[in-house]
Amino acid sequence: MAEEATGDAADSGPSGGGRSNGGRSSSGGYVHDPSNFPGGQRSDTGGDGDGGDGGDGPRTTRAYHPEVPQSEEFGARGWLLVAALFVAFVCIPVVILLVPYSEGVLQSLGLTWRDAYLTLPLLPALVLAALAVWVAVSD
Repeated sequence: MAEEATGDAADSGPSGGGRSNGGRSSSGGYVHDPSNFPGGQRSDTGGDGDGGDGGDGPRTTRAYHPEVPQSEEFGARGWLLVAALFVAFVCIPVVILLVPYSEGVLQSLGLTWRDAYLTLPLLPALVLAALAVWVAVSD
């Protein structure tokens, strides 16, 4: 009776396959049928030959345009990133190891050991975050 109410009676047989009932299989799961969508069936080789965007036009991301030359040089941004990573992963850990021996310097700055251990890793983290935003926005 449930099959009659949903219209699955014709497709519930062993050869029905579930493809002609609006994308529902005989077991109730979804089966994608491109002919049920506007525009009919699409192939994976689109109209402009760029590899499967469905023929809706050329892709607009730079990675898919072979005519846009990609720079092979590292540039100032790359060296700035290398310097920031060097400070974050080499210099700051060395400074953290030296914190117990630099009590006079910490007191002159008005910091306790706890403040130094919290502040030292925070500084390169903020610099790396600002560098990431700068690189993302400037391109």
